[in-house]
Amino acid sequence: MSTDATGFDEAGSDEVAGFDVERVEAWMAAETRVVPPCTWRRLTGGHSNLTYELTDADGSTFVIRRPPEGDLLPKAHDMFREFRIIDALHPAGVPVAEPIGYCDDRDVCDRHFYVMGKVGGDALYTAEQTANQLDLDARARVGNSFIDALAHLHSLDPVEIGLGELGRHEGYVERQLTTWYGSWVASAEAAEYDDDRTHSLHERLLARLPPQGPARVVHGDFGVHNVMIDERGDVAAVLDWEIGTLGDPLADFAYALNAWIEPSDAPDASEVSPTALPGFDSRADLTARYAAQTGADLTNLGYYRSFNAFKTACIIHGVFARYKLGMKSTEGIDMAALFERIQSSLTTAEMHLAEMHPVEAD
Repeated sequence: MSTDATGFDEAGSDEVAGFDVERVEAWMAAETRVVPPCTWRRLTGGHSNLTYELTDADGSTFVIRRPPEGDLLPKAHDMFREFRIIDALHPAGVPVAEPIGYCDDRDVCDRHFYVMGKVGGDALYTAEQTANQLDLDARARVGNSFIDALAHLHSLDPVEIGLGELGRHEGYVERQLTTWYGSWVASAEAAEYDDDRTHSLHERLLARLPPQGPARVVHGDFGVHNVMIDERGDVAAVLDWEIGTLGDPLADFAYALNAWIEPSDAPDASEVSPTALPGFDSRADLTARYAAQTGADLTNLGYYRSFNAFKTACIIHGVFARYKLGMKSTEGIDMAALFERIQSSLTTAEMHLAEMHPVEAD
C-alpha cells in the first residue's frame, strides 16, 4: 500500500481492510448509483471506523464506512444511526453528505456499512493546517456558516423529518449528568484521582437544571473538527453523526461554543487551535448569530456551558483511568497534560456556573 500526497492510502483490491471488494462492488452495482469497478483509497487520520474514498468508472467519488474489525461494544460504531440521520437531514437542507446506500447483509460484508457522496473541503484540526487552507476573508465566513448549519438543524422538528424515535424527547441534560457523574465515580479509584468539585458541581447542576424546550436533533460533537469547510469558508457538510440523538439544542450549542477557542483562552491557543487565528469570529459573535437565527432564550447559556465543561472533565477522567489501568497504551500520551485538562475543565465549569444569577449560596 502506497501513500500519495493527497493524504490517502492507495489500496489494491487485495489490500482493502474490512471489505471484500468483489462482493461490495456487486452490491453497489445492484443497489446504488455507484458504477464499479472502483479505485479504493483509504482515508487516513486516525479514525477507528474503516473509511475509504471510492472513485467509480464514471469518475464520481463516494465514501464508504464500516466499523473497525474485532470485538466492539454493543452500541459502538453504529453505521445505521449515522446513515438514517444523514438520510433524514439531507432532504431537509442540513449540510450533510448525500446518502447513497446502506447494507446490513452478512453475505456482502461481516459488518454493516454505508456509502455516501464525497464532499469537498476539509475539517479544521490545527492552526497550521488552517492557516494554509483559509485566508482572512475565508476565516471571516466560517463562523456564520458554522452557526447557520447548527441553527438550521435545531429548527427542524424531528418527528416531521422522520427522526422522532432517534432518542428520548425529555430529560436530556439530567440523563447526561447522571451518566457522566457515574463515570467519574466509577473511574476515581483507577484514576487515583477524585475531586470534591466534581461532586459539588453535580449537585448544583442538578439543582439548577433549566426546563428543556422541545427536543431537537443534537449532534453531540459539533465543532470545526467535524465539519468540512470549503476554500471560501463555508460549511460544505457536517460529519460524524455517530452519537447524534434527540435532546436540548442549547446543550448542543454550548458545546460548540466551548470548543470554539479564542486567543485569550490560553497563552499558546493561537498556536494550536484553528479558531484562535486572526480573522475568526469571537464566541460573542457566534452567540449573537445563534440568537438571531433561532430566537432562542440564552438566559441560561452559562448553565449549559458549565454542564459541557463538567461533562468534558468526566469524559477525560474516564480516559485517564483507562490509561492508568493499562487498558490503553500511554506511548506518545502526555499524561500530565491530560490530567491538567481534567482540572481546567472543572475550573471552567465552576466559572460558568458562577456567572449565572445565583439561586443559592455557593
